[in-house]
Amino acid sequence: MKPLALLSLMALLAALPAQAQNSGQIAASRKGASCPKCNLFQADFSGLEIRGRNFAGARLRQSDLSLSVMNRTNFGGADLRDVNAYGGVFSSANFAGADLTHASFVGTYLQGANFRGARLDGTNLSGAEMDRARGLSQAQLNRACGDGSTQLPPGLRVPGC
Repeated sequence: MKPLALLSLMALLAALPAQAQNSGQIAASRKGASCPKCNLFQADFSGLEIRGRNFAGARLRQSDLSLSVMNRTNFGGADLRDVNAYGGVFSSANFAGADLTHASFVGTYLQGANFRGARLDGTNLSGAEMDRARGLSQAQLNRACGDGSTQLPPGLRVPGC
């Protein structure tokens, strides 16, 4: 391939999003459909009530889950990096094996949620109610942050933000 053609091809590929969101999958999910392993990148679920759905292995990176109600929803193994879940309700939700790096769970209700094996690097848990959360370890919480109003299971603590 000629150098100019190769450079043109590289420029074209660089301009394309690496994994663009799937608007059809987002629309169906907003209406309450389960969507395991879907690409829901930057989806807006703010203020929605979507209970008991399956988003296992889905890509929800940079999505807005603020003020949503997603009780008993399965996020197992999902990509939830940089998610905003401010004030959301996720009782008995499954976050096992999910990547919650730099997610914001400020003021979120997480009673009964499962965090076994979840990645909490830089996750803000300030004001989160999670004293009945399951699968949390001190090692996970050492990589997250919270504040004096963060409610954790007995014997666990989280560094301040």
